[in-house]
Order: sequence, then C-alpha cells, then structure tokens
Amino acid sequence: MAARENVSLVFKLYCLLVMTLVAAAYTVLLRYTRTVTTEMYFSTTAVCVAEVIKLLLSVVILAKETGNLSRLFTSLKENVLGSPVEMLKLAVPSLVYALQNNMAFVALSNLDAAVYQVTYQLKIPCTALCTVLMLNRSLSKLQWLSVFILCGGVTLVQYSPAEATRVQIEQNHWLGFGAVAVAVLCSGFAGVYFEKVLKSSDTSLWVRNIQMYISGIIVTLAGVFLTDGEGVLEKGFFYGYNYLVWIVVLLASVGGLYTSVVVKYTDNIMKGFSAAAAIVISTIASVLLFGLQITLTFTVGALLVCVSIYTYGLPRKDTTKLEIKDTSGNLSEKLIHV
Repeated sequence: MAARENVSLVFKLYCLLVMTLVAAAYTVLLRYTRTVTTEMYFSTTAVCVAEVIKLLLSVVILAKETGNLSRLFTSLKENVLGSPVEMLKLAVPSLVYALQNNMAFVALSNLDAAVYQVTYQLKIPCTALCTVLMLNRSLSKLQWLSVFILCGGVTLVQYSPAEATRVQIEQNHWLGFGAVAVAVLCSGFAGVYFEKVLKSSDTSLWVRNIQMYISGIIVTLAGVFLTDGEGVLEKGFFYGYNYLVWIVVLLASVGGLYTSVVVKYTDNIMKGFSAAAAIVISTIASVLLFGLQITLTFTVGALLVCVSIYTYGLPRKDTTKLEIKDTSGNLSEKLIHV
C-alpha cells in the first residue's frame, strides 16, 4: 500500500497508458498478422519464442535484484537445479498458460480484435470463481452483480457479432469463441494458482517467473513439433516472420512482465479503466484496419462490459466498523466481527 501512496499521479498515468496501449496493440497486431499477411507463420513458434524472451528478461531483472553475478548464479542453482519439487509446481501454470497463449492465436484468427477484447473479459468472472474456490475469498454483492452484467454484455456481443468487411480469409466464429472460452478458463485458473504458489513462500517473484518460464519453453517447444512439426522441419522455425510478427512476440513477452509491475503501483479502478480503454482503442482500430461494422448489440454489450469492469474493481466498503448513536446522541464506534 505504501508503494502506491508514494508514487506520483504522473507515473500512475504513465503505467495506465502503457498497459492500455500494450493490450490494444497486441490484440490488433496479432489479428492483423493472422488475417492480412500472405505467408502465414506458425503461431506455436511465436508462443515459444515469447517464453524464451520472458525467461531472458526475468534473468536480467533477477540479476539486478540480487546485485551481482555470484548471487545470481547461487539463486539459480538453489531455486532451479536444487528445487525439482518447486519446478514441478510451476510446471502446472506453465502448461495452462501455454494453452491459453495458443488459444489467443486461434481466437484472433477467427474473431475480430474488438469482439475478442470484449469476450476475453470473461476472465474476470472466471478468476473470481477460482479465487473463491482456491483461495477461500469472498466477493461483495456489487462484484457478483458486476459479474452477471459482464456475462450479459458478452452474450450480446456474441449474439450478433460485428463483422469485418476487409478480411478475406475464411473464419469460424464458433471456433473463435470456443478458443476464447478455453483461454479465459486457463487465465483464471493459472493466475490464481500462481498467486497461491507465490504466497506459499517468500521466494522472489522473478525466481518464480524463471521457474515457470523454463517449464514453459519445454511445453511450448513440444507444442511446436506436435502441432506444426512437419511444416517447421520443411519451411523453418521462423517461416513467415516479419517485423510485425516480431512486434507481436515482443508485446506478448513484455506485456506479461509489465503487468506484474503495474499491479504494484496501480489499483483495481485504474486496471479496469485500462481494460475498458483497450476495448475502445481495439474497436476504433478494427473499424479503420478491418472495416468492422459495429452493430447496436455490440455497442450495448461492450458498454455493459466496460461498466462491469469498473464496478467490479471498486474498493469494498469496510463493514467491520459501524457508527452508531448512543442514548446521549453522541456518535460511537462499534467493532463488528464478521
């Protein structure tokens, strides 16, 4: 809490701006590379390369955290080579995140960026449910109401989805929606599982990231050869890559790491505002780049989703203390245990 209080408003706005632009740019550019470019790259290789970059960035940050190379190597030896049980623990979210990231490519190959951005907000109720079941937390009535409103908004968006007129490839709307459904389930479970592992010990976040990304590289590399093995051997690992694909990979890499830093300095309201702003930016970009034709149901549904994201992140009222009047008319404070 102190970290948040000591950070200036300018820095918070900077975090908000970067987080919003990364989320919107990743979605729009990924959609563009999957529907407009002629030589289609293997999406499984992009997911794998992103894991490698995340690992390298985490090692660099851990090196800065430990202070020197000797402490870095000691930390890696103890927490990677010397902790097989912990590595197995982190293999679980690695596998789930690998599936989630691959599903994002499937979804954006079949859904417009704006439709995807709205639908992907189903990760909020999924994460909420996992939090209740796995961490024994409770949600306020307002949060439950927000969850239902969000689901209603997504239903409207999917009931009469906006169509893009400049996309020439064949698309399967239901395949795209199914991929988003799998992605949000993975996001909810993996996020809460990783939080539970983090809170089970005082091990550094970056050590945990390194443990997870090592497993992630193994899992995603296996996915490359199981899914696209013949094509990769014939055409090459980086077939179809251009500067836009590399930007997508970098955004995927930096986005995940940056989010963990942003969470430290911003609150849920700012994160909710960022998600809503990303939806608006993605919609505008889709209209300009893909000829998206916005429908009334999409507009209403997207608006409901944006409102629900904001209300879900509102701070909960402290109900442990109630102000009551005594018989003399003076205000007194009574502690209520719940």
